[in-house]
Amino acid sequence: MTQLATIVLAAGKGTRMKSATPKVLHDVCGRPLIDHVLDVAHQVGSLKTCVVLGHGIAKVQQRLPKGVLTVEQKQLLGTGDAVKTAGKFLKSFKGDILILCGDTPLLKAETIKALINRHRSTKAVATILTAVVDNKTGYGRIIRNNSAKVVAIREENDCTESEKDIREINSGVFCFNANMLFENLNKIKVNSRKGEYYLTDLVELFAAQRSVIETVTTPEPAEGLGVNTREDLAVCAAIMRKRILKQLMLSGVTITDPLTTMIDSHVKIGEDTVIKPFTVIEHDVVIGKNCVIGPFAHLRPGTRIDDTVEIGNFAEVSRSTVGTGTFMKHFSFLGDAMVGRNVNIGAGTVTANFDGKDKNRTVIGDGAFIGSDSILVAPVKVGKKAMTGAGSVVTKGKVIPDGKIFVGMPARLVPGPAGGTSRKAL
Repeated sequence: MTQLATIVLAAGKGTRMKSATPKVLHDVCGRPLIDHVLDVAHQVGSLKTCVVLGHGIAKVQQRLPKGVLTVEQKQLLGTGDAVKTAGKFLKSFKGDILILCGDTPLLKAETIKALINRHRSTKAVATILTAVVDNKTGYGRIIRNNSAKVVAIREENDCTESEKDIREINSGVFCFNANMLFENLNKIKVNSRKGEYYLTDLVELFAAQRSVIETVTTPEPAEGLGVNTREDLAVCAAIMRKRILKQLMLSGVTITDPLTTMIDSHVKIGEDTVIKPFTVIEHDVVIGKNCVIGPFAHLRPGTRIDDTVEIGNFAEVSRSTVGTGTFMKHFSFLGDAMVGRNVNIGAGTVTANFDGKDKNRTVIGDGAFIGSDSILVAPVKVGKKAMTGAGSVVTKGKVIPDGKIFVGMPARLVPGPAGGTSRKAL
């Protein structure tokens, strides 16, 4: 089987973002733009992935996954020069080279697989992912001859008036035969208008050589949408969230109002769970089956919710595990907590997890009952079937034994029988 390597172009300044953050590190649905692109490269079987960086290289390198090769384009001389820079590390590669842009988070793996399959089945030297759009502004146009064969990609600034009317545009995604790519990169001439080397000029060069050039048109034009402005970022996020919600609903999750529900990528939710309106679920959250979340709930990264849990209105959970059958129905906060099974978290409960320097852990045992307006100043441990009275402040380092009742500010053991397993004293 032919091997595949990927070059991700991510060297640009992104000046229209008006930001000190490199463009490819801006978040879409909880993850940087470039992470979504790297996911696609991994899903289509790329054996090597090389990211070409320039502006903000140190910041981007810190955020990239391990195993991703990075190279620096020291002068931003266009896409052709960027690929040539990566070629110094991939020239010995025998196979196909996939070219992706680091600011296109909406690409789907199945679309790229179709591109690669077309490329290989036709033995093309180059295969281009195109899209047919109404708003063509800013995109290169696909130029075809009378036989409908691709003969060039014309950047908008270089188009004639008639070429500007062409609705088929270049998405910036290519699959090349590695040998042909690297043998011909040096033949690209600098564009006189911008002083850059356009990778797209290879298409006209290959056409002159009578080489096979193929295209695949994406069924969803938005896949090729690149992020150049904050407005583009918001548009991409809206499209991606819609995809996420659709996939969750198809998997058996009830989302009562998709228009007011925000769920990031890399969130897992079990069957028959109900997500109510105005709920925000960030990335790296796992929710079990038959849960009820919301309305107005906020689940932050690192949260793990077991089956049949209820997280109600104005409740927030962060970096915490919540056991099966637990209820937390009203305006409470759990941070850095490990909550057992069948626990009641009373209205207004707060785990005070931050002491000004460190985040500390709260552990609540199975069957515990945390009274309304309790504050647990972490680190705290509440034993199995233990209770806190309404308004209790359990101070730092306190351990409430199994079955015991603590009340007051600071919370103390209720003496006598009431401090045992009986809850009638409260």
